[in-house]
Amino acid sequence: MISHSETHTHARVEFVALLAAFALFLSTVEYMIPKPVPFMRIGLANLPLLIGLGILNNREYILLALLKVLGQGLITGTIFSYIALFSLGGTISSAFVMFVMFRYGKHWISLLGISMAGAMASNITQLQLSRAILFGDAARLIAPPFLIVGLATSIILGIFAQRFVDHSAWYKRTLEAKK
Repeated sequence: MISHSETHTHARVEFVALLAAFALFLSTVEYMIPKPVPFMRIGLANLPLLIGLGILNNREYILLALLKVLGQGLITGTIFSYIALFSLGGTISSAFVMFVMFRYGKHWISLLGISMAGAMASNITQLQLSRAILFGDAARLIAPPFLIVGLATSIILGIFAQRFVDHSAWYKRTLEAKK
């Protein structure tokens, strides 16, 4: 006989897998969009991380972030390249900033603000990595468009995530099931 806690744990694993699959789908869509720099992305695959902030526990959120990086690397064929390092650095810094801001500031900061902060953390990390690994001081030349695109897309993703969280019956049911 399966206990309630085992059923709950199984449902939580399935939920993380669902969000990870959504991140992989968005990563695949994003991969088809032309990029001026190989590691430059618009951040679509961060949407599940934003949505997961309110419904995942600490371990689940970290697992989702790692599955996102691993999945992106597998989908793009860059798992053993410097691009995977950029993805890992950007995702970890972004996920950390968004997680901390949500946990300690969710009453004062919307998902829009959290999305923008996460994008800037990711972009700054990736710019530092590009300076150290690829471009040296010339990385400053790609910084303005990189940061502008990151800010613009984070605003769109933040607005979408906030509207989803505010209006989705599925999200509300998932949030209630967590309690």
